[in-house]
Amino acid sequence: MQLHPEAEQLLSRLRAAGVPRFSEGSPQAAREAMLERQRNLPGEPPQVARTEDLALPSPGGRVAVRSYVPTEQSPPGTIVYFHGGGWVVGGLDEFDRLARSLALASGCEVLSVDYRLAPEHPYPAAIEDADAALRWAARERSDVPLVVMGDSSGGTLATLGAIHARDGGGPEIALQVLVYPVVDHTMDTASYAEHAQAFPLGRVDMAWFLDHYLPAGVDRNSPEAFPLRQPDLSGLPATVIVVAGHDPTRDHSLAYAERLERAGVPVEVWRHDDMMHGFFSMVGVLERSDSVMAAVGERVRAAVADAAAQQ
Repeated sequence: MQLHPEAEQLLSRLRAAGVPRFSEGSPQAAREAMLERQRNLPGEPPQVARTEDLALPSPGGRVAVRSYVPTEQSPPGTIVYFHGGGWVVGGLDEFDRLARSLALASGCEVLSVDYRLAPEHPYPAAIEDADAALRWAARERSDVPLVVMGDSSGGTLATLGAIHARDGGGPEIALQVLVYPVVDHTMDTASYAEHAQAFPLGRVDMAWFLDHYLPAGVDRNSPEAFPLRQPDLSGLPATVIVVAGHDPTRDHSLAYAERLERAGVPVEVWRHDDMMHGFFSMVGVLERSDSVMAAVGERVRAAVADAAAQQ
């Protein structure tokens, strides 16, 4: 399927503006470019009732988290959100618009986690921060159901967090939402061959991210690094996986969904074959991003209501 015309127009504008690939510069340059792109998106970020910047304990000292509360009413649930960016780029400001939109769509508090980034803090620093944030949310928001969510590399952290919660006796998670998650490191799939030159994420970019995140000596086949390597996926929470068709990671996402289903986990796969990796963060820019955000919000509302009824 061809890339949607609206998405193609957006990417054409980015190319014409000289927006580089992530892999064409240093990590710091990539971070600055990503922040600049987000600041220049059209329109104003949506307004929520309140935000609060927090600092939570983690093995690295403290991890910054920004809370988004959509209305003055008490939120019925909490979403712990891990942003994308290949474990190298991204942060609270870059994903501020997404977090605001998610809070409004779901009616839940969103805790956006500013986990440590590579190469300054390589594997497993981000995973340690993700686990710490989940434990904190379970303790401090124990009166409402908990949802874990992430996009791209953040999807990896979200589902690893769910696996660790299962193996560690909690916390209970009502739903995990994984948006084009990076669940394996190999690049021998059909989707990597089809979209090796894709923009904004191609094969060379994924290799760049992995090399920064997983330095020499790290076992990339470890199930602690990539959830598709986990021998047992049973007992995980109900799962929504959003898949982009024009995406090197597409086939890994589909394989993970199949593994979860075989393990008895309720799985919904939402395929968007005419979209590219990263489209979900384009809320307010792409109509598809807005519609998927609305659908995610409704699914979270339903999961939170079901979990509350069972408490």
